[in-house]
Amino acid sequence: MAMPTYGVLLTVAYDGTAFSGWAAQGPSSPERTVESTLEAAVKAIDPRSSKMRGTSRTDAGVHAETQMVAFDAMQEVDARGWVLAVNANLPDDVAVRASRTVALGYNPRHASLWKRYRYRLLLDSVRDPLERTRSWRVGHPLNLDRIAAACTLLEGTHDFGAFRTARDARPTTVRTLPRVAVETLSDRVVSIAVTGDAFMHNMVRIIVGTLVDIGRGRFDEARIEQAFESQRRDDLGTTAPAHGLTLEHIELALPEGAGEPWPR
Repeated sequence: MAMPTYGVLLTVAYDGTAFSGWAAQGPSSPERTVESTLEAAVKAIDPRSSKMRGTSRTDAGVHAETQMVAFDAMQEVDARGWVLAVNANLPDDVAVRASRTVALGYNPRHASLWKRYRYRLLLDSVRDPLERTRSWRVGHPLNLDRIAAACTLLEGTHDFGAFRTARDARPTTVRTLPRVAVETLSDRVVSIAVTGDAFMHNMVRIIVGTLVDIGRGRFDEARIEQAFESQRRDDLGTTAPAHGLTLEHIELALPEGAGEPWPR
């Protein structure tokens, strides 16, 4: 049986609104996922290509500007060809933004250096249909100075065991967040950018929900340090809804000999 001849690394963007998350749920599942949709588009070009190897398992409703996905290919297609051919087989809510060749078996999950997520908050007492799938509408005033102060407490290396769902059973919960910042995008929209080496299930959404609760005055910034000490999820605030979250960037260690991306 012929073996794959080279690896392909795709940069993929998607609107997560109509997807049940990134990860495929199995061949008999009716759930629409980004992974299964992308894999079907690749298989239409190269039926013998390998299974997708994604970097982040985003939840239902979460968006991505830069999801990194690798697979091993049999068909001889250049980087430009992969972008154009795969996109021709994809629906409008997901697209390949770039492609490059990499070593066989390259796994971007293991090569991730850091990731940045961005969460959008709509500060408006009235709903806005243009923001309904991209921002969490907060109808109460927020003290952005208090949120900014709380952001600095989250930066650095800490045990984030309290900042995850009960279904996340990973034994190691120490993470490093070099930057957590609240940024004003307009008179009605602010964002919270979280950069880290790795994340646990719902970690960013718990961070954002807690910062919003601090900004609303439900409790003060000391609750974050209390949660670091107690490791108790109930010491923190709300889990922010999925639709305001976007995986914005993933920085990878590329293997030796990786090809040039198209487009650059």
